[in-house]
Amino acid sequence: METENNLLLLLQNPDLPADLKHIAEKVLHAERITFDEGVLLFEKGELGYLGVLANYIREKRHGNKTYFNRNFHIEPTNLCVYDCKFCSYSVLIKQRSEGWEYTMDEMFDIVKKYDNEPVTEVHIVGGVLPQYDVAFYSELFSRIRAHRPELHIKALTPVEYHYIFKKAKIDYATGMRLMYDAGLQSIPGGGAEIFHPEIREQIAKDKCNAEQWLAIHEEWHKLGARSNATMLYGHIEKFWHRVDHMERLRALQDKTGGFQTFIPLKFRNQDNQMSHVPEVSVIEDLRNYAISRIYLDNFDHIKAYWAMISRTTAQLSLNFGVDDIDGTLDDTTKIYSMAGAEEQHPSMSTKQLVELIKQVGRQPIERDTLYNVVTDYTDFKFPDEVKPSYYKLPVIN
Repeated sequence: METENNLLLLLQNPDLPADLKHIAEKVLHAERITFDEGVLLFEKGELGYLGVLANYIREKRHGNKTYFNRNFHIEPTNLCVYDCKFCSYSVLIKQRSEGWEYTMDEMFDIVKKYDNEPVTEVHIVGGVLPQYDVAFYSELFSRIRAHRPELHIKALTPVEYHYIFKKAKIDYATGMRLMYDAGLQSIPGGGAEIFHPEIREQIAKDKCNAEQWLAIHEEWHKLGARSNATMLYGHIEKFWHRVDHMERLRALQDKTGGFQTFIPLKFRNQDNQMSHVPEVSVIEDLRNYAISRIYLDNFDHIKAYWAMISRTTAQLSLNFGVDDIDGTLDDTTKIYSMAGAEEQHPSMSTKQLVELIKQVGRQPIERDTLYNVVTDYTDFKFPDEVKPSYYKLPVIN
C-alpha cells in the first residue's frame, strides 16, 4: 500500500527528530498518542510529515472513500439570547427587527417542500429563544416523523438543549429521553467551540460550559443514539487548548462510543466581535485536520465543509485525514457566508461534488446520516444534468 510505504520511508529519514519519529512509529502500530505528543505535533509537525501520518490512518480506515449526504436545513431563528463573540449569524433579541423567527407550521411547510426529493436527513439548528421549548420541539419532531418516517431527524446542539431543559426544570437524562421518544434520531456537534474555560469564558461565556455540553452528549449516547462533535479553531486559543478539547472528546468516546464524526470549524472574522483577530492560513487548516485525525483515534470520521474552507482546500484536506466533505448546498445556510467564507453563495450539484472528489483520486460515496451507503458514485455515469434546486446542507453539523 502506497500510504504505508510513505510512512515507512518517513521513518527511514535520518533527519527526522526522534520525538516525531516516535509518534510516527505509534501511528504505524496503531498506538494512542499522548496529550503532550498532541501538543508536540502542533508545535513541530510540518505539513508533509503530518499528511503522511493522517493519510495513513485515513486510508487504513476508509481507503479512498469520501462521503457526502443529501439533506435540507431548517434554521428556526437567527435571534439568540446568547452573545458569542465569534458569531456573525445570530443577533440579540434587542435587534429583533434584523432577524427571523419561524413558526412550527412554517418549519413543517419546509419539510413538506421536499416530499418528492431524494433527501435522507433534515438538520435543524439555530438561535436560542424562549418560545422554542421542550413542548415545541417534541411536537415538531413528532409531526415530522409521522409525516415522513424514513427522514432522519438530526437536530439542536447541547447549547439549545441545555437552555430548554433548564427552562423546563428537567435534567438532561429526562430531556434527552423526551426528545428521543418524540422522534429525534441524532444530534449535531455545534456549540462545542473551545472547551477550556480560559478561552470559552472569553468567546462564549453565557452558554453551556464544557462539562454540560459533554454531559448532554453522554446522556444521548446512553440511549444508543449517535452524535457529532466540533471544535472552533484559529482564533485566540493556543495549541494546547485544541489538544485539551480533543482529549475531552476522546475520553467521552472511550466511555460511550457514541460519536460518529469530528468536524474542525475554522474561525472566520467577518462581521463579528472578533473581527480584529486574523484568520489562520490554509496550511494551518490542513495541519489541524491532520492532527485531529491522528489524535482522535476512536472517531470513525473527520469532516471538512467545502463551503467553509473553499472547494480547493476541501480537495486538499482529503489527503490530510478527512474522509467526509459534507455535500451539495443550495445557498440556504448563512452561518459561514455571513462570517466571510470563500463561498458566499454555496451551491453544488451532485455531479459537481462527485467530480470534485474524483479529481483528487477519491471514491465519492453518498451516505445517510449513520454512514450507510446510499449510492456509490465511483463508476456512476451522469446524464446531462440541470443543477438541482433542492439539495440543501447545513454548514454547522
